[in-house]
Amino acid sequence: METNFDIIVVGGGHAGSEAAHAAVRMGCKVALMTMSEETIAQMSCNPAIGGLAKGQIVREIDALGGLMGLAIDKTGIQFRVLNRRKGPAVWGPRAQADKWQYKAAVQQMLKELDNLTIIEDTISDLIVEDNIATGVLGGSGTRYTGKAVILTTGTFMRGLMHTGLEQQAGGRVGEQSAEGISDSLAKAGLTLERLKTGTPPRLDAETIDFEKTEVQYGDDEPMPFSYLNEKVECDQITCWITYTNATTHEAIIKDLDKAPMYNGQIDSTGPRYCPSIEDKVVRFADKERHLIFLEPEGRGSNSIYCNGISTSLPKETQEKLVHSIPGLENAKFLRYGYAVEYDYVPPEQIRATLECKKINGLFLAGQINGTSGYEEAGGQGLMAGINAAQKLLGKEPVILSRDQAYIGVMIDDLVTKGLDEPYRMFTSRAEHRLILRSDNADERLTPIGFEIGLVTQQRMDQFNAKLTQLEKIREFFETKKHQGKKLADCLKQHGHDENWLMDEVPEINEFGIHKYVILKAVNDVRYSGYVAREKRLIEKFQKVEGLPLPKNFDYHKITQLRYEAQEKLNKFQPVNLGQASRISGINPADITVLMIFMDGQLSGVSKKSSS
Repeated sequence: METNFDIIVVGGGHAGSEAAHAAVRMGCKVALMTMSEETIAQMSCNPAIGGLAKGQIVREIDALGGLMGLAIDKTGIQFRVLNRRKGPAVWGPRAQADKWQYKAAVQQMLKELDNLTIIEDTISDLIVEDNIATGVLGGSGTRYTGKAVILTTGTFMRGLMHTGLEQQAGGRVGEQSAEGISDSLAKAGLTLERLKTGTPPRLDAETIDFEKTEVQYGDDEPMPFSYLNEKVECDQITCWITYTNATTHEAIIKDLDKAPMYNGQIDSTGPRYCPSIEDKVVRFADKERHLIFLEPEGRGSNSIYCNGISTSLPKETQEKLVHSIPGLENAKFLRYGYAVEYDYVPPEQIRATLECKKINGLFLAGQINGTSGYEEAGGQGLMAGINAAQKLLGKEPVILSRDQAYIGVMIDDLVTKGLDEPYRMFTSRAEHRLILRSDNADERLTPIGFEIGLVTQQRMDQFNAKLTQLEKIREFFETKKHQGKKLADCLKQHGHDENWLMDEVPEINEFGIHKYVILKAVNDVRYSGYVAREKRLIEKFQKVEGLPLPKNFDYHKITQLRYEAQEKLNKFQPVNLGQASRISGINPADITVLMIFMDGQLSGVSKKSSS
């Protein structure tokens, strides 16, 4: 068996798949190590891709040349754009997936890569020599060597599953935990902590009375995630909605002493924005009911994912609470809900490239960094693969800024703010969300993907053709008059959206341009004033934002800084003034001190150079 590679990717989830794919496409010889080839890209939790802010991340992954958008377009079973009633900055594309077809689609795309070797093995140790990651030791005893290692371990590092008082080692049902990696990371000097996540029951669709639930349909015309696709060809299936009630809540409260999160069995932190049903009932005691989405896990499958009742309560309590819900009175369980605790590496220990500060050549991506969600993991995996490849190729790293991508916001948040609960992306986290829309990710990122060799010439040609179409439409908006006014001015009026345009100016259809391109052009015109103002603010801040700070610097040497600021800056080691300004506990006065210090440093360098 081949044991020497450029890059070794450990873990075959959504982060690992994107990392391996990106690194291979950029010219590296890659090993993807997984416990089972069959579970690569498995949807361990909800069978869906996208959503609020998450949908933007998927489109960014696609714009850079990643896998996730292509896979969901092939395997989606219901597509919806969330937040349609609000502005396009917060629209969230989302799709239910056939979870078996989804992982098969990703696996097929990976198998088509010539320089990728998929290895079924566990990891017993990380090989670190002189603070440089040089490979891994497999559970089989085989030594795999590489010039960089990317860890994407998900919930498997010392994973422990809980259902009531029952405990079982494992990262997810039916799969063992990874025990050796945590010790290796600790031995190498990294700090590890614990987080918790959970999953709801799966029920047999044939035992659910859907007459007692509300039907939820997909959009009339599914919007694709990938910019390579103009439309999605699929017969959409329905989902359903139901609610908890007082009886449900009573059953939960009665057995709280058996809930691992409330009896002391679990002391790690769970996701605040995706809480268990126990948390919801306790924290929101005034709520009479909580929403539950009944989501099919696949086309033709009987398995229904109960989105909204994630739980680790005992099996008998889960049966009581589920059977108290309208439509689920006689529902048969296919799988009980459970919680899983796992180790993660607090992300102040990584750089914006996702490379560890203490271990050269070791990159971390996904839940190992404390995030939750397939999309967050995929975005990190993609960037870890890109930056590991760039490092090996002797090229500059790719660091997306907060005004370039939600992926940039996420990574910047991780490395400057740290976390005390699983990180989930929201549109509210992005201060430049008006620019980071789901309809313009290609304009923001596809040229970058092409420059680094991840985006193909075919995709770039298609992108350039779209830009030509957009320019043609914009020119039409500026020159065409409607009732004596420029069409561009008309589109800025309330209610004059793309539907108004199609009705009032039917010749727009004669352009032969796809409706999504027209929608993009309309959004550009309608929000042009706000976008221009936003860009002026960004340009103003960038003059200070990019001022570099010294690497591995001891900030205690800057005696004018407050002690708290010295401690925080030493902990996070920001690469520039912008990162420093976003660290919790750093105030404007601290930034002023840093600016004065850096100005003095630069002046000193300039004087030495001139002499």
